[in-house]
Amino acid sequence: MILMAEPLFLKPVFHEKIWGGRHLETDFGYKIPDGTIGECWAISGHPHGPNVIENGPYKGQLLPDVYKEHPELFGSPKSPVFPLLTKILDANASLSVQVHPDNKYAEEHEHELGKTECWYVIHAEPGAYLTYGHTAKTRQELIDMIDNHQWDKLFGKKPVKTGDFVYVPSGTIHALNKGIIVLETQQSSDTTYRIYDYDRVDKKTGKKRQLHLKQSKEVTTVPFKEPKLHETSEKIGDSTVTTLITQPDSPFFSVYKWDVHGELTRKHEHGPYTLISIIDGDGSITADGKTYELHKGVHFIVPATIKEWTMKGDMLVIASESVE
Repeated sequence: MILMAEPLFLKPVFHEKIWGGRHLETDFGYKIPDGTIGECWAISGHPHGPNVIENGPYKGQLLPDVYKEHPELFGSPKSPVFPLLTKILDANASLSVQVHPDNKYAEEHEHELGKTECWYVIHAEPGAYLTYGHTAKTRQELIDMIDNHQWDKLFGKKPVKTGDFVYVPSGTIHALNKGIIVLETQQSSDTTYRIYDYDRVDKKTGKKRQLHLKQSKEVTTVPFKEPKLHETSEKIGDSTVTTLITQPDSPFFSVYKWDVHGELTRKHEHGPYTLISIIDGDGSITADGKTYELHKGVHFIVPATIKEWTMKGDMLVIASESVE
């Protein structure tokens, strides 16, 4: 059997959201549908938005199908589903204040993975902040504050700026607020429990969006403790390689930032294959003797059949690997 040794380039999937805008078009050059487009599902095997492969022998096939039928490309993984999901989110308005379940709760109640996620802040307007964490010391206090709608007292705030990195384990109350664009790396899950949605009405339905207070009370981690991260950076030539998060801080994924200037050679570090997103700049990747052009907004997977690759140009790259 001849193993394919080229990157898997992916066609993004776009989702309209009540809080979305048009930055995915104006900032990244995507051809997006009309309306308030909030999410670009850039690397996805999830059934709510699987990517189509755009090149090579699997051109036109869905990523989850190739993952299932060609495990050699992914290092013969244990997970029955493609485990990660990479998105770009355009918070033109604030997202609902929400929380996600862990694997155990999600598998029992939603029949899918839990959702731990993280954000690299591509852009934040001056004064931007996240809703992040909460003040309740006990679960009963959390329940009482939710039942009494004591939102200002309950929710925590975290100022953010362009270039920040934020880790959001399952069980963390959180929300992106207006004026923030992030690249999100997460477990492949679409389960969200809304706690508060500003009493706003969806123009399409004429109704308020559903809240999930019972589930939120059950899955929120109490008390909240902000994770301590151990970010490390290494200078390689004129480029900088930063490990934003990996084990033991994160049990599900490793995430890296590569500031590429000139030439940078990489290999898989903590997983058998690597997910790559170009969030700024232009350049190329050379793997197995072939060179592919890259530009802002391109997303692809370097499969396990490629052991080493070289990137050239001036690019800001976010990469991730699944930890099994």
